[in-house]
Amino acid sequence: MLTEPVSVTRVLRVDNVKKRFGSTRALNGVSFDLERGEVLGVIGDNGAGKSTLVNVIAGVHRPDEGTVAVDGVEHQLGSPREAQSAGIETVFQYLSLIPTLSITDNIFLNRELFGPGRLLKAARRVDRSGMRHMVEDAYNRLGLVLPAPDTKVVALSGGQRQAVAIARAVIWERKVMVLDEPTAALGVRQTEIVLSFIRRLKEHGVSVIVITHNMEHVLAVSDRIVVLRLGRKVADVRARETSGRDLVEKMTGATHLTVDDGKLS
Repeated sequence: MLTEPVSVTRVLRVDNVKKRFGSTRALNGVSFDLERGEVLGVIGDNGAGKSTLVNVIAGVHRPDEGTVAVDGVEHQLGSPREAQSAGIETVFQYLSLIPTLSITDNIFLNRELFGPGRLLKAARRVDRSGMRHMVEDAYNRLGLVLPAPDTKVVALSGGQRQAVAIARAVIWERKVMVLDEPTAALGVRQTEIVLSFIRRLKEHGVSVIVITHNMEHVLAVSDRIVVLRLGRKVADVRARETSGRDLVEKMTGATHLTVDDGKLS
């Protein structure tokens, strides 16, 4: 049997993934690749399978059939921790940030650094200075303009909180970042913070999957766009070669629709 050679630039492959919940087929043979440093938009109407796809890649749901491979290595992802170990970090729409903790404490939650030095590491003394330095370094590398690392998350705007959640994944050097509705319920200025951050991730070679319902946003940041409908992939197109009208028609299976600012009317 011939096997397909592993691409040196492909960082993620989702191959023929299927998932059922009782009599409902949430995903029906979905396949796509993600290249290194690529931003892939995934869109679909309600019930298209977007959330299930996110949860499969994140390790929340194990697929009934199909595989997920990172750098050519297949993984049986049975938990978010296993997905993280494989190099996949997911930022869900409901951000897992603790408002009463600082930016630094949230980024290093359950991953605290101890030290400096062997004795302090053995005593499990939290190295707050080292952690703060890593956060500041990430700010500089990514060109982020955020409040000081000691700032409590409760004082941040929605866009800033999204940026912190994404920065957390970057600091831990994940190969793939999955963003679930990253601009939902954000204002114009906060949305631009998040979209500009996604563009910076691409510049730094991070591979990103953006799950969204907003045509304008997905066209603004994506290199390619995958369209889901009723659990199936119905399109995989270059963003520069499509439009909001085309995407909505693919999502709904209808034609001659009017699209205004990325929304169906």
